[in-house]
Amino acid sequence: MDQTTESITVILNCYKRPEYLAEQLKAIKAQTKQPVKIWLWMNACKENKKLNPYQLDFDRVFKSNVNCKYHARFAIGLLADTDYVAFFDDDTIPADMWFENCLNTMADTPGILGGAGCILENREYVYHERVGWPSRNAETTEVDLVGHAWFMKREHLSYMWRETPYTLENGEDIQLGALAKIHGGVKSYCPPHPVEKPRWTSSLRAEEYGNDSKASSNGSLMPIPDFYKQRDECISHYIDNGWDTVRGVK
Repeated sequence: MDQTTESITVILNCYKRPEYLAEQLKAIKAQTKQPVKIWLWMNACKENKKLNPYQLDFDRVFKSNVNCKYHARFAIGLLADTDYVAFFDDDTIPADMWFENCLNTMADTPGILGGAGCILENREYVYHERVGWPSRNAETTEVDLVGHAWFMKREHLSYMWRETPYTLENGEDIQLGALAKIHGGVKSYCPPHPVEKPRWTSSLRAEEYGNDSKASSNGSLMPIPDFYKQRDECISHYIDNGWDTVRGVK
C-alpha cells in the first residue's frame, strides 16, 4: 500500500452499544481527511452477539470470545502500518472535521490527542478539570490523559507497552498518557473544540450516548466505588514512578 504523510488507521470499538456502530462508521467515512483503513474490534459481550460485522464495510475485523476489557484495542493498534492511529469509544460519533482538527493540532503540538481530557488536581480521579467536548475549549490544551476518542502517531502507541500495565482491569487511558510521558516525553492534548466550529468536535452526541447504564463509569462492569478506587491506584502508581502531571501532583 502506498502511504501518504497523513495516513490513518481507525479502530472502532464495538462493545455494549452495537446500535451506534453504523452511525459511527458513516461519520468516519464522512471525514474531510479520510483514513486509509477502518478496523473493528469486537470485545465479547451479550449485547453484540447478534451483530454480523461482515455486513458492514470494515477492512479488518477482530472478534474475541472473551472479555479483554479496555487494553486490547490499543494492542491491536500496534499492527497498523499507517502514520497515525485513531480509536473511538462505542458512544463517540465524531464531526466531519475531527481528523482535520487533529492533524492541524499535530503540526504544532504533536502528542496523544483526545476528545475529552483530564487535568488532575490530586491523586483522586474524580477531582479533575475536564477539557475537550465537555468544556468546548477554544484552544489546544495540554492535559494529563485523554479519552472517548484518541489520535496519535502510531509510533507513540508503543510507549503504552514499555511496562507491564499496572492493571488490566481499568485505566487504559491513564496508562497511555502516563507511560507516553514517562518513556517518551510525549504530552497529551485536547485539540480545540470551539462552540462556533461544531464540525471540529470529537463527539457529537456524547451527552446523549455516553451517560447511560452501559458506561463503565456508571457501574456496568463493577461497583462504582471499585471503579474509581482502581483509577486512583493507577494514578498513584504512575506518579510514584515518575509521571510529571500538568499541575505537578505529588
